[in-house]
Amino acid sequence: MLWALAPPARAGGPVGVAPAATFVVAYRDAPDTVSAEGVVEAVRQSTLAAQIAGQIVELRVKVGDSVKSGQVLLRIDPRAAEQVVSGSQSQLAEAQAGLANAQRTFERNKQLFEQNFISKAGLDKAELDYKAAQARVGALRASAGQASTAQTFTTITAPYAGVVAATSIEVGDMATPGRPLVTVFDPASMRVIATLSQSSLRAVKLQLPVQVEVPAVGRRLTARQVTLVPLADSRTHTTKLRLELADSAGLLPGQFARAYFATGVARKLLIPVDAVLRRSEVTAVYVQGAGGQAQLRQIRVGEASGDGTIEVLAGLREGERIALDPVKAGLLPAASR
Repeated sequence: MLWALAPPARAGGPVGVAPAATFVVAYRDAPDTVSAEGVVEAVRQSTLAAQIAGQIVELRVKVGDSVKSGQVLLRIDPRAAEQVVSGSQSQLAEAQAGLANAQRTFERNKQLFEQNFISKAGLDKAELDYKAAQARVGALRASAGQASTAQTFTTITAPYAGVVAATSIEVGDMATPGRPLVTVFDPASMRVIATLSQSSLRAVKLQLPVQVEVPAVGRRLTARQVTLVPLADSRTHTTKLRLELADSAGLLPGQFARAYFATGVARKLLIPVDAVLRRSEVTAVYVQGAGGQAQLRQIRVGEASGDGTIEVLAGLREGERIALDPVKAGLLPAASR
């Protein structure tokens, strides 16, 4: 949206006082929009939970810390896991020794059977003992591998580069399987989840650009991709839309956002939102008169657009000039406005 800035007035006023910049009111083609409230969230946000029980012995991060992929965040007491690994390895070694003995017995009995020194039943029993020993070794080898894997669960690392959003434990706390420990999110990729009523959804044109306003950081962004979540809320009769943002610098998960969905194009009398002065129930602008003096005039406005403009419904005519900075215009002497 290009704003037509009028040149500063040259009316004779006090030396050193800069006249207020003005804007020429005019009709422009602008999209009809429907606004929807939303919330900023990270595309990638993970809550890391404990997979084994144990005491927290080390916490290396705090809320707000930036972390790298694979960086150690905390450690759980590894002694119990180490003892389980040691025990499973000992059992595996015992089973392997038994397997070796069973194999030698089976091979010896097979030779004796071929020489008719033992019966077929004796050979069958030796073969069954050998196969049972093989099965036991396989089971204990799997158990030892599981114990070794569980031992790695005592060290919690970052799944990707990001920022620590929350730590729900402290050193000395007891971790139990499933208990949340640390929440990490990736600030490089953010989106807005907007909620739109089902009646409004029929009118919006999702192929047109969607403007997103985040008041907390004073930014207006254009969504690079819009995804309609194919699920409606039966209680509120609303539908959610995911608005992917190309530039997410400065945004934080949980911030309030407002999305503007286009429903068509109409000719509107538009002025910058910043030119509107709001005092209690009064909505007004400073209008420059023929003599260069600015006078406060009450107006009636419609809904703001995502591009920083707002529609004027009453109180202004096309071609009039208004002050872009109403606060400055109100402070300047009448002759220098």
